[in-house]
Formats: sequence, C-alpha cells, structure tokens
Amino acid sequence: MHEPITGFVGLDVHAESTAIGFAAAGREAPRFVGTVGPKLAELKKALRKLGEPRGLLIVYEAGPCGYGLARELSAEDYRCEVVAPSRIPHRPAERVKTDRRDALKLASLARAGELVPVSIPDERDEAIRDLSRARVDAVRARLKSRQQLKALLLRHGRRYTGRSSWTAAAHQRYLAAVSFAHPAQDIAFEEYRQAVSEGELRVQRLSHTVAQQVQCRRMQPVVSALMTLRGLDLVAATTVVAELGDLKRFAHPRELMSYLGLVPSEHTSGPNRRLGAITKTGNTHVRRVLIEAAWNYRFPARVSRVLQVRQENQSPAIRAIAWRAQLRLSHRYRRLKARGLQHNKICVALARELAGFIWDIGRQVGPSH
Repeated sequence: MHEPITGFVGLDVHAESTAIGFAAAGREAPRFVGTVGPKLAELKKALRKLGEPRGLLIVYEAGPCGYGLARELSAEDYRCEVVAPSRIPHRPAERVKTDRRDALKLASLARAGELVPVSIPDERDEAIRDLSRARVDAVRARLKSRQQLKALLLRHGRRYTGRSSWTAAAHQRYLAAVSFAHPAQDIAFEEYRQAVSEGELRVQRLSHTVAQQVQCRRMQPVVSALMTLRGLDLVAATTVVAELGDLKRFAHPRELMSYLGLVPSEHTSGPNRRLGAITKTGNTHVRRVLIEAAWNYRFPARVSRVLQVRQENQSPAIRAIAWRAQLRLSHRYRRLKARGLQHNKICVALARELAGFIWDIGRQVGPSH
C-alpha cells in the first residue's frame, strides 16, 4: 500500500531545464522551488529537500520529452504521473504563461485531483510505436515529393492522361520520356524523380521492418487477431496496438471511443441537448487508421481470400467477432447512405463502432509478457 502523499510536485520539463513547483498537502499556497538543468541528478537533489520519495506525487505534461523521466523517477521509488495536456483546466483570465507559473499550476491541480494521467507505455511497445510513426512520416514525405514533382510538370503543361500514377509501369515510362527546353529544368525534374524513388524505397524498408519486428515482439498475438477485421492490415493493426497498448485498461468500449476522440461533442443546457462534431481528443494516429478502415465496409459483408488467410489460425471466438463486425458495419453503412448522410460522417460513425469490436478482441487476446 502506498504511503500517504505529503506533497505534490509539478514539473515544467524542457530539453535544457526543468521548473519545479511544490504544493504541500492541505490548503497552503504552492511555492516555486526553482529551476534545474536537464540532468536527473540535479532534479533528484532538489526533490530530496521536499520530502521522502514515497510521500511525493510528481506530475509533468506529456510532450516532446517523452516518458524517460517518469521511468527514471519511478526507478528511484518516486510516484510520477504523466498528465494529458489537453485535459488540463484553463481559466479564461489566464493571459501570462511562464515556466514558473506552469510548474505551480501543475502542483496545485495535482493536489486538487484535477489532472488526468496518461498510460505510460511499455518500453517494448514504445519501440514499435516509434517505428510505426517513422513509417507514417515516410509516407507523408513520399506524398510531398510526389506533389512537388506533379507541380513542376503542371507548371509546364505536362499532364499524364493514364489511369493510375506512380504504381503503374506506364507512368514510369511516361516520366522517363519527359524532357524540357533548358538543361536546368531537366536537372530539377530528375532531382524530383529521385526524391520520389527514394521516398518509395524508404516506405518499403520501414513497412518490411515493421512486419519483421512485430513477428518477434510480444504484441504479435493481438496484432494477428485484429487483422481478422476487414480494413486492418498488418501496418494498421500494428499502429492500433502500438499506440493503445493493452486494450484491457479500458473498462468499457465507450472509454476507448472517447479516448480516440470519436464521440460527438455535446452542449446541453436544461431541456436543450445539442450534439456537435466529434471531439478529436486523444490519439490521432489510431483515429486516422480507423476512419480509413471504415471505408472498406461500404461493400457487402464477405470473407475474401486475403481475409480468410488472416483468420485461419485464429480461434472461433475471434472469427465470430470479425464476422459480426462485417455484418453490422456493412448494414449500417447502407442505412446511413440511404438517409443521405455525408460520406465523411458515415466513415466516422463506422470508425466509432469499429473501435468497439477492436476493444472486444483486445479483451480476449492481450500482449504476451
């Protein structure tokens, strides 16, 4: 059992400095302790003056500095929580923001119980998450290089009239035959072409590496189980598991839907209830993957050959969940389409329900230890 908390410490963490605020248990006003450098030894020296490690609750915002500090402090027997920045209360009159004020505010809100901690991922899961996000960045860079090449061609009236670009051999032959009046333009065009080729190779390398790493990692069972769902291939399923971790931490599917920002916003006052756009809070990577996967349910429910291969080594319970998902989501797509609902709204509605089926599979198959 944890010892009672005697003090609350708020840290405003940056790459080169950390501001420290302290609030003692009770109603005493929080005080500013000072600012230390990036080394853990400097922070520990300041924390020792505030009390015993087990009697302190340390909080800091999730951000670019990651979870390393929380793991290091936990190893030193401190209680440390990483809190969600989007869930920190803000007063309308706040117009001044400094490291000192942020640290004091975190300490005060931690004492009041107004902060929402985020789940600190397992280091092994975080490694796959970094690899998955590197692939997403590579895909975006590839798209940007393609847009730049097409912009150059468009400026000079060169339009490709074929059906498909980039993946078809005919498009590559078309690009190879392009030439310009001036050598400088030919050089610029070739540089853009090489950037596109390098981007494609980078995406392929990272996709192959993701597949290799997942096969030998503890998340492989749940990734394989999620791949029984239509629209979730290896990369998409890996993204879901790497970003969310153990799905058993969500007690109800509505918690997962809310965490992903797929639930509608609401403004209710008295008898008037108004629902708005989705909240878009939480993990953007998984929300994007689910909305893209929802597009596959516009087709009638069926188990294709690719899906059959994915489901062959899965238990009957997992296959039953995947089939129920197809039946429900395909039927729901047709119903919403018949109502004349906008396509994007339909995909969001299906993504929200797809999250429920993912939660159901995650309850039965978790990461191995």
